[in-house]
Amino acid sequence: MIPASFEYERAGSLDEALSLLAQGGEDARPLAGGHSLLPLMRLRLARPTLLVDIGGLDELRGVHADGDGVSIGALTTHHELAGAAELTGGCGLIAQVAEGIGDPQVRHRGTIGGSVAHADPASDLPAALLALDAEISVAGSGGTRWVAAADFFIGPFMPAMDSGEIVTGIRVPRKDGWGSAYHKFQRRAQDWAIVGVAAVVHWSDGIAGAAIGLTNMGGTPLRAHAVEAALAGVSEKAEIMAAVSKVSELETPPADENASSEFRLHLAEVLIRRAVGEAAGCPAMQRG
Repeated sequence: MIPASFEYERAGSLDEALSLLAQGGEDARPLAGGHSLLPLMRLRLARPTLLVDIGGLDELRGVHADGDGVSIGALTTHHELAGAAELTGGCGLIAQVAEGIGDPQVRHRGTIGGSVAHADPASDLPAALLALDAEISVAGSGGTRWVAAADFFIGPFMPAMDSGEIVTGIRVPRKDGWGSAYHKFQRRAQDWAIVGVAAVVHWSDGIAGAAIGLTNMGGTPLRAHAVEAALAGVSEKAEIMAAVSKVSELETPPADENASSEFRLHLAEVLIRRAVGEAAGCPAMQRG
């Protein structure tokens, strides 16, 4: 299909972009990589009357060490994330996730800010940011504010943003000495994940800490808190298996044409075991 008619403006600065969005009202939308918005426009599921192109705002690009954390500009592409030397330790989870998104065309055009703002529960990066306790920077006419990832995703395609606001960056705390892994199940390469698991683990004669984010197990990315708590201090494969089974305490995941609720819970258990085993550096934990 052909999108509904719209006006187009290319912003030369963040302030200009915010001003244009304010002038355009509720039907104005920012445009970055366009891999989420443009398909919706072609299906006429989204009908913005004004697109404000922010793709030229270089101040919103890049990955930088930032004290005890790492700052990521919203316009940083998935390809750039996958190769970012600053994403080490537990933060390497973001690079791992980005490397497996879509195909090369998507990775060279899609941006982390666009993925976050789209708030698709089947998207990979939000679960990783949730596991890493990331904060998301949102700019609007009233200034810039920071929102914890745990508070940012409030429903399917519903970020904690007001009309006229733009995601400008993400900050994740450093997790030196932590391992990370992302495992997902897809019917075909490049499909959305039916279930995905983002895990960061600190191993010290056993699991000293773990954080697990889940993709497509609900209307928002989820944290597997019961599993995280059960993993604390365990070191044996049998203990890991028992802790991973705690994923069954989650609310019933959605059923759709791709998977039943029961199948999603089974996938989550298998993928958590694999991701935790890889992140902990224990191949034996990934099997069985």
